[in-house]
Amino acid sequence: MQRSALREFLAGEAAGGIILMVVAVLAMVIANSPLSEAYFHFLHAETGPVLSNKLGPMTVHLWINDGLMAVFFLLVGLEMKREFVDGRLVTWQQRRLPFIAALGGMAAPALLFLSVTRSNPGLAQGWAIPAATDIAFAIGVMALLGSRVPTALKLFLMTVAIVDDMGAVVIIALAYTASIKGAALLAAAAILGAMMMLNRAGVRNLAPYLAGFVLLWFAVLTSGVHATIAGVLAAFTIPVIGSPGRPDASDSPLHRLEHILHPWSAFAIVPLFGFANAGISLTGTGLSTLVRPLPLGIAAGLFLGKQLGIFSSVWLSVRLGLAQRPRGSTWLQVYGLAVLCGIGFTMSLFIGMLAFATSPELIEEAKLGVILGSLLSGFLGFLILRVAGPAGDAVLTEAEIAREIAEDGDIAAIEDRRIS
Repeated sequence: MQRSALREFLAGEAAGGIILMVVAVLAMVIANSPLSEAYFHFLHAETGPVLSNKLGPMTVHLWINDGLMAVFFLLVGLEMKREFVDGRLVTWQQRRLPFIAALGGMAAPALLFLSVTRSNPGLAQGWAIPAATDIAFAIGVMALLGSRVPTALKLFLMTVAIVDDMGAVVIIALAYTASIKGAALLAAAAILGAMMMLNRAGVRNLAPYLAGFVLLWFAVLTSGVHATIAGVLAAFTIPVIGSPGRPDASDSPLHRLEHILHPWSAFAIVPLFGFANAGISLTGTGLSTLVRPLPLGIAAGLFLGKQLGIFSSVWLSVRLGLAQRPRGSTWLQVYGLAVLCGIGFTMSLFIGMLAFATSPELIEEAKLGVILGSLLSGFLGFLILRVAGPAGDAVLTEAEIAREIAEDGDIAAIEDRRIS
């Protein structure tokens, strides 16, 4: 993987996360202002034909959530593939700690949510809402701290969030697909097979893959499986080998497509999703609403479950000798990162709408829980990392630099730490 791309990715995610924060606040302000009626009318205005009987006429809201978000998931899939082929998840040694941390960070929030909502069986389908982490939001908060956060910790957050995204994709595909149309699913399988054949044939032109992605999106949309899954499936058919014969060369199709999509995702698609979904009318909302089982369960899962699951998983892994703590970081910084992972915003909102698709009232309650849990996690995580300050062992010796280059070639990260 080219390290300049990694540096650009982190910078782009940070800037996109800050924009997402601003847009989310703007949506909340508009939804509780005299412009609220126009805001909600615009989102639900019919703007297209009936592509799926399940969804009905396409609206601005549906185009964003089922159309543009498929492009976002295409980028997520590309990032996953890159990390496994030529990134920080190439070997089992590199995968071990992020996988353990992500699994702990998904299991603990889900269990806490189910314990809070156990008296309301109808809410159990929302168990996955607090299991997600919003990488853009979290890195955006880290960006506000500058050099106080070691680069290794930022990279660890990125890899945990990518593994977290993998879990979210599996959950969406398996847990939130009510009914399936066999013919459409077969068509999707045929399109995916054709895209894989293009890969095997050595086709590096992106045009046929992008055409296949559009067709695959439509087939998956009509099949009953959520359309965004098409993005991840399409991503894994994109060739990763460039002309020099090494992964992620400058002319690698995956590398080129990722660089094309990333600015659009960070600065347009995700902010649009945040603007369309963060607007919650607080009219009639009081403390009694916040302590209802659904918003309370989600907020507790994100704020308490995430930090408990991730930090305890990392601590136990290090204590048992299964992995090493991220280089250049203190335990307090690792705890701050675990708290920061409770920012679930984009993925949590998305899963919430899938979990309670037939109940607008529960969707609003879920949004309230997501926003509350994310705000608490972001605020406390920022404070902890602000107080923790730079790690005392952030500077590497020449021998350590040589060893780290030999292990994963992360030159950009090493340079950052030498400067610090």
